[in-house]
Amino acid sequence: MDVEDRRLNKYIADSGFCSRREADRLIQEGRVTVDGRVAAIGERVRDGARIAVGKQLISAAGDKVYLAAYKPRGIVSTADPREKMNIVDYIHFPGRIYPVGRLDKDSEGLILLTSDGDIVNRILRASGRHEKEYEVAVDKPVTPGFLDRMGSGVPVLGQVTLPCRVWKTGPGSFRIILVQGLNRQIRRMCEYLGYNVVHLRRIRIMNITLGAMRPGEWRHLAKTELSTLMGNLGAVGTVANPGTGDEDAPEAQ
Repeated sequence: MDVEDRRLNKYIADSGFCSRREADRLIQEGRVTVDGRVAAIGERVRDGARIAVGKQLISAAGDKVYLAAYKPRGIVSTADPREKMNIVDYIHFPGRIYPVGRLDKDSEGLILLTSDGDIVNRILRASGRHEKEYEVAVDKPVTPGFLDRMGSGVPVLGQVTLPCRVWKTGPGSFRIILVQGLNRQIRRMCEYLGYNVVHLRRIRIMNITLGAMRPGEWRHLAKTELSTLMGNLGAVGTVANPGTGDEDAPEAQ
């Protein structure tokens, strides 16, 4: 395929405006135009075409941005400007980015943000079984029976959660590694077993770790982190704009 000839949804995603799935929805709703005419699902466009969503022009992709951020409690994992406490406005990055997946408003910890619409779908794809690790504190003593039930699967939202790794870290705390992302999954699992979560922090997504970042801090992914992440996702090609600091441990900002 000519690199200048791309599907419209990919063109929009590559620009950092939204993911491919969201781009398809916007096209289907008739909100996207190509050179002044209403666009069609599946059509191809060349660089230089005038692409707009509503009245907003979409620029061709530049260097892609990949960030790790520490989302504090109370901040919402969305780029929607109608949400006053959205994560994008909160970290105030000088460029268009959006979060990869969700982290509950009442939870804190690692979240990835990017201008790369392709990687969003790759990470969120359920069949990928991508690991996410959490530190959790609850309101009752953690027992062997509780750990066994959590690890073997708990009924949540009409299904039984997939088996997972879970281990005790203190009288009322544990760590858990999930490979799925049901809505408020850990909280719902605990509630089913008669426990309430009092603190929840995500510390890892695949090979990306929270490290020493503090609430509100963010950093570019290091080149080594990004290469490993792309390899795990089956991504092809190189990245134009990795972090520029110490590649193994870039400083938080």
